[in-house]
Amino acid sequence: MPTTGRELKLVVACALVDGDGRVLVAERPPGKPMAGLWEFPGGKVAAGETPEACIMRELEEELGIRTHESCLAPLTFASHAYDDFHLLMPLYVCRKWKGEPVGLEGQALRWLRPARLFDLAMPAADRPLLPALADLL
Repeated sequence: MPTTGRELKLVVACALVDGDGRVLVAERPPGKPMAGLWEFPGGKVAAGETPEACIMRELEEELGIRTHESCLAPLTFASHAYDDFHLLMPLYVCRKWKGEPVGLEGQALRWLRPARLFDLAMPAADRPLLPALADLL
């Protein structure tokens, strides 16, 4: 079997969907890789952590909101080769949480209709997630 020699990174993302059918995206802040690009909240899965536990942790750390595993629905995933690693990113949808999302890491936040997501500058790995999300909503 062919191998790339790149490290495989498991990162999870979450599409928060409000009562009006809008989706929350966050802008990567200055100083981080891919700064200025818009993405779904989420992050790297820690050793021994489930993807769902990772999303719940990341939503609380990044946005100050809480949700439950039963509120997370897997939708699709992206598999993308960056120059120095390969990214595997499941996307979950969440429609129910407690609290009001705030950019706790200095990131700007926007609520957008699914069709508007296609107009954003996003990391290459996020773009393949958009059609499934738009079809759902």
